[in-house]
Amino acid sequence: MKIFNWTTHSRATRLAFCFFAAVVLSACSSIGPYNTKAEGADGELMLKGHDPVAYFTIGKHTLGSPAIKATFDGATYRFVNEQHKAMFTADPIKYVPQFGGYCSNGVVYGMAFGGDPDTWQIIDGKLYIFGGAGSRKYFLMDQKRNLELAHHYWTTELKGSSGIMRYYRLVARVPHYKTGAQLEAEWLQMQATKPAEK
Repeated sequence: MKIFNWTTHSRATRLAFCFFAAVVLSACSSIGPYNTKAEGADGELMLKGHDPVAYFTIGKHTLGSPAIKATFDGATYRFVNEQHKAMFTADPIKYVPQFGGYCSNGVVYGMAFGGDPDTWQIIDGKLYIFGGAGSRKYFLMDQKRNLELAHHYWTTELKGSSGIMRYYRLVARVPHYKTGAQLEAEWLQMQATKPAEK
């Protein structure tokens, strides 16, 4: 049996191969609208069980109770108390994380992966989740532009997709793609040019 040799094929052939693989993988794994996990009786648990209201009221990521929960749009949210649950059910859109709880910085690049409830930011009254401290700091370097890009790619490619674009963007990078090393260099440059605090 002949095995596909990655190094002997052109970029176009490799891209076509990856796209085909993405189609096959997406048949088995769709990204769904939310970054959820199964835990106990909750098959579609958001924020790994963290209370979405606590980010706004307590100002930190706080695990909710499995006994105090509510469902919105097919996903389950847990809360630290009944008051938070009541606040959520009265206005869930106010509290649900943007981009389905996926890493907001990844969504800037058309990729819906990761998202840790302990790394977050509230921007203009909305909750944004990140895949780590680095992702958050890179996103905040150009917050306005990154918000625009993330909303664009979430709306046009990721939200409700079958998962094809999730894998496609690993190969067919967006025009503004930057590696982690490039982003870190940019961040360090910004720190070096910041006016000294008095």
